[in-house]
Amino acid sequence: MSNKKQNKRQIVYNKISDIFRNNPTKSFNYRQISHAIGLNRKEDKNAVGDILLDMAEQKIIRQVSQGKFIANITAAYITGTIDRQSVAHKTYLVPDDGSESVFIAERSMNRALNGDKVKVMLYPLRRKKELEGEVVEIIERVRERFVGIIDSKHGVTILKANNKQLPMNIIIPPDKTKGAKNGQKCIAAITYWGDKYENPIGEIVDILGDTGNNNTEMHAILAEYGLPYSYPQEIEKEANKIPETITEDEIKRRIDFRTTTTFTIDPRDAKDFDDALSIKDLGDGLWEVGVHIADVTHFVPEGGIIDQEAVKRATSVYLVDRTVPMLPEHLSNFICSLRPDEEKLTYSCIFTINDLAEVIDYKIARTVIKSDRRFTYEEAQEIIETGKGDFATEVLRLNDLAKKLREKRFASGAIAFERSEVRFEIDDTGKPVSVFFKESKDSNKLIEEFMLLANKYVAQHIGMPRNREKPKTFVYRIHDVPNPEKLSNFATFIKKFGYKIKTDGKKTAVSSSINHLLDQIEGKKEQNMIETLAIRSMAKAAYSTKNIGHYGLAMKYYTHFTSPIRRYPDMMVHRLLTKYADKVPQQTIDRTDYESLCKHSSDMEQLAAQAERASIKYKQIEFMADKIGKVYDGVISGISTWGIYVEINENKCEGMVYIRDLEDDVYVYDEKNYCIIGRRTQRKYQIGDDIRIRVVKADLIKKYLDFEIVRDK
Repeated sequence: MSNKKQNKRQIVYNKISDIFRNNPTKSFNYRQISHAIGLNRKEDKNAVGDILLDMAEQKIIRQVSQGKFIANITAAYITGTIDRQSVAHKTYLVPDDGSESVFIAERSMNRALNGDKVKVMLYPLRRKKELEGEVVEIIERVRERFVGIIDSKHGVTILKANNKQLPMNIIIPPDKTKGAKNGQKCIAAITYWGDKYENPIGEIVDILGDTGNNNTEMHAILAEYGLPYSYPQEIEKEANKIPETITEDEIKRRIDFRTTTTFTIDPRDAKDFDDALSIKDLGDGLWEVGVHIADVTHFVPEGGIIDQEAVKRATSVYLVDRTVPMLPEHLSNFICSLRPDEEKLTYSCIFTINDLAEVIDYKIARTVIKSDRRFTYEEAQEIIETGKGDFATEVLRLNDLAKKLREKRFASGAIAFERSEVRFEIDDTGKPVSVFFKESKDSNKLIEEFMLLANKYVAQHIGMPRNREKPKTFVYRIHDVPNPEKLSNFATFIKKFGYKIKTDGKKTAVSSSINHLLDQIEGKKEQNMIETLAIRSMAKAAYSTKNIGHYGLAMKYYTHFTSPIRRYPDMMVHRLLTKYADKVPQQTIDRTDYESLCKHSSDMEQLAAQAERASIKYKQIEFMADKIGKVYDGVISGISTWGIYVEINENKCEGMVYIRDLEDDVYVYDEKNYCIIGRRTQRKYQIGDDIRIRVVKADLIKKYLDFEIVRDK
């Protein structure tokens, strides 16, 4: 068959596929198909008949009666989650079984929304095309409420929602506006949604405030991710009833550390101090180091209304300008916070350590402490650097032990991801006035090492088998080994920059090669981009009762014990420790319930992280809003079919140069090599390339930062 005839046949084949795809429950004969695609000549109709027989043979369609065919949809269903990509304006199904994503056209969404769990009918696969399907059932709605901006014109009120959440407007009847004014940000609930092509009807359930106001925007970000932005008053009142005084009877039941040198080291703006360190010289090169953690569960009864709210939230959320706490402020910032010169109840991991940072012995117990000093990280760092200041001897000794612990951890195969974090100086109105980068220094690492040590020993204390006893139900922080395919793709990519890593062999060999890579790229222009891609090649850490170890930390047993003020899994760990210490029968502890709580906590942790990133993104755009027309040096941080992501070097603000705006050539996306290439000029834009850009637009409503390339004249 000639190329011309083959191309014509392929076109007809695709048109026939479209007809069956768009009409999955209707049957057609060759005459109806020919008429539908405008083929009237006898030979063309015969060709249609041949194609129908071929498609039937391929099981793309099936014959329901003589000469009549219907789409073969037997078992062509798949379940998964809807992923609406707002920048690309495309929607995909991410299958539950981890298989290839399925494209869902807008006409085939059938009212499914981003994040919904759905059932999709797969269309017959068109040659050299991506999988495509249609939503046939919404299994679970991810959200019932939507954030948007009120738009009232000519007596009609609509809520314009975030396109990623809802691609159409919600019509708000006049008696359901709750007094919302034009231009305000609100939350609406859908009350009725008729035909799939019609706009939903809804009602305003909360008015967040004026668009652009800092509180409004931060609350809107939280609401968009389904996170709370206020604390229920009845729970605050319940927390306020809890007395701050500690009884003598309670102190007698605990190990007393009130006269042992103890202090906290935290960020300068922190109020919820949930960990403290104590140190005592035992002589003969031995040290008693106490890791003391706020005893939150002493004050929060399991199953009570404060606990129920903590379960729901599962984590505190840290936005650019605020903390949205898991626990009421009276607990998190006062009763449980390990403030200086106040007697506090703690749960402690107490180590006997020698000068080589070897753990000789340990015990886990409930304690009472009295912190001698509250250090900021900056104050502790100054002591480490100068050797002078309050409790300098103790701080320096702990720092020496921490460095040795860290060295051993990396020798065991731990991976050293230490990305600098973007932070903002903001004024009284919440407007960002400058950008700075938070880096981990020795004072941060000192605290980190002892928290890691406590978490490890608590997990081992319960998890390690002893005397053939039945494994106990416990909450672990797990991190799986990297996906081999992702790691291999990452290794292939970094070769273009002259780097290499091991992708197989012993775990320690692979992790050591990753650490070597991280050392090599430090200070290089491609550092941030390669670190980001390295992290993406790793599995996500999560909570589970099924222990598989923690790959990134190179620990067989690991948990979260050290932050119960801000993480619910830590509260679960404290309670389980207490139950096992009190000899509660193992059969009364339901592993299924704990696994469910682990799953919920992992999910909420991801939402909180997304909200934090969204708040940073918003502040970056706000920071750049008065810099339109300015030129900056940057680095290409990402490539997609629709544009080039560029990160500005001096402030890490990321924006996009759209391919449609590159007028010097027609550019083609090369997915394999992470680049776009001009067809005529062969000009290439690749991840990691230096680039100069001009700021074109900062859209705070759509949350886009648009750039254009500045070329040397």
